[in-house]
Amino acid sequence: MMRSLYSGVAGLRTHQTKMDVIGNNIANVNTTAYKSQSVTFRDLMYQTTQAASGANAETGVGGTNAKQIGLGVVTGAINTAIAQQGSAQTTNNPFDIMITGDAFFIVNNGSENFFTRDGSFYVDGAGNLAMTSTGYRVMGWEADPSTGKPKTGSVTALKIMDPTNMTYPAEATSQARVTGIIDKNDTKVHSTSGKIMNFEFFDMSGYKYTAQISVHSTTDEGQFYVQLDDILDANGDSLGAAKLAEVTFGSDLNVDVSQVYTLVNGTATGSGAYTITSGTNTFDGTVGTVYTTTPTDPDDIAALKAAYSSIVDFTAVTSFSIDGKGVLKVEMSSDSDLLGKTFTPNSGTFSVAEVMVTDGTSTYKCPPGTPVAASSLSAADKANLKALYGLDIDADKVNSFSIALDGTLTVTNKTVENAASLVYSPANGKFVSVNGNGAGTMSLSFGSLKMFTPINIDFSTSQCVNNNGSSTITATRGTSEGFGSGRKVGAMISISIDKAGIITASYDNGMSKCLGQIASATFANPSGLEKQGDNLYSATMNSGEPTGGDITASGGYMQTGVLEMSNVDLSQEFTEMITTQRGFQANSRIITVSDTMLEELTNLKR
Repeated sequence: MMRSLYSGVAGLRTHQTKMDVIGNNIANVNTTAYKSQSVTFRDLMYQTTQAASGANAETGVGGTNAKQIGLGVVTGAINTAIAQQGSAQTTNNPFDIMITGDAFFIVNNGSENFFTRDGSFYVDGAGNLAMTSTGYRVMGWEADPSTGKPKTGSVTALKIMDPTNMTYPAEATSQARVTGIIDKNDTKVHSTSGKIMNFEFFDMSGYKYTAQISVHSTTDEGQFYVQLDDILDANGDSLGAAKLAEVTFGSDLNVDVSQVYTLVNGTATGSGAYTITSGTNTFDGTVGTVYTTTPTDPDDIAALKAAYSSIVDFTAVTSFSIDGKGVLKVEMSSDSDLLGKTFTPNSGTFSVAEVMVTDGTSTYKCPPGTPVAASSLSAADKANLKALYGLDIDADKVNSFSIALDGTLTVTNKTVENAASLVYSPANGKFVSVNGNGAGTMSLSFGSLKMFTPINIDFSTSQCVNNNGSSTITATRGTSEGFGSGRKVGAMISISIDKAGIITASYDNGMSKCLGQIASATFANPSGLEKQGDNLYSATMNSGEPTGGDITASGGYMQTGVLEMSNVDLSQEFTEMITTQRGFQANSRIITVSDTMLEELTNLKR
């Protein structure tokens, strides 16, 4: 009789334990990454009142089974559904991370490691990546400065907001490329200033500069030259003559050019002797001279009549003059209709010994269209040319020039500093060489200016082809792959975490940097882990030692912006609660019925 009482009590206790587990599951239905538990029962022990006996062949008596009375039930095991993945809850917080797979995060309380599926992290005031609930630091592998990749080995606490990670260091520009088209019909290429390329680059401290490089045409087909005109700082101020003297870009070149300058002051006209030629006939005279008699030489008359054919009867002219541009003025004539009229030559040629350019104060004379060596000029000539054209013969290193009868000055040869020849094939416009280098590269170096790094500039992809008179040639820092472009100091603007747990920072100078990798651990028997509360687990002898490594190696991955929810199934928990309640009720009936039977027994003495 007493055995049933104790069996009932054991049943009540065991079902209470199961109810405790169910209650804990339901209480944690919204706990991040909570893993539900379940209880299994086992019978306790048995009292054997009669042992089993075997069959007796001699007597012919069969065997009998053992007679055993059970003494109740106990909790067999409390299992954790640790391998069952919880649903994803979107938070859009970049430091909320869900593990997909069987791995665990590793966190540390300052003295020992724990394991968790709770990926709700944040960055604390010291820059550590930590759990939001406990403040325990997240463990992982720091980045190797030499490789920029996570260092494998022992895990350490991740400090992603370390002061060294808040900025990305500056780097001087070391590579550049010139791309695009030079169109030989582009007027800018033929101008005195050339086609300007503004090339931006950085020094070692991240300060930005702009090199003004110009492209100029020459008189040789397919040949140009590039010249460094100036280097400006971020405020638009030049480096200055002293620093520019340290800069090397190509060398000094003597180039044949056709750079046109027009008068900024004064006018141009012919002077001295002139010749009017028409066919085989010529007329020679002096500019401004008034001829008071009609020429008697038939050759002269023929030349004049041919050149000024609009005059019907040249013989009526008794006095005339011809100015420095070949314009004939009738001074006296027997035909009053011609008197005082002017006539421009409409055939033949007019040539004059000199062209005179003057503004009334400054005057310069030379044979029209004939090259003049700059070395033959006096200081007064140079000063006059500067006043008339704005052209500084010495400063612009002009070697030769010519002046047309209309006053247009054309520089035909000059010396250019910090320049390099740029050659393209006249046949197809493809690049041939720069500064004599067929590989297409030349250097912009800075001598003793230690804040800069020499820049290797690649011209090989540029070309000289028709582009409707417009050149698109430009200079860009860095190679086509982006190497050597240089940069300013970058401030951290964002952090991202990839599926392998690698933490990458992005900076406002366009760079990115690996800050480390979140470690993960797997176990041979994860259900053998011991719960420590606060969503933490500890390794036990039955869980096996943790194995760390890249989570993707085992087929898992990390997903940011989401958290793993509890894997508690409420419908199952409520069903289990019903069966537990009924079991508890049945065991309570064992006690009440046993008590009634004991009561009947005690009533026998009455």
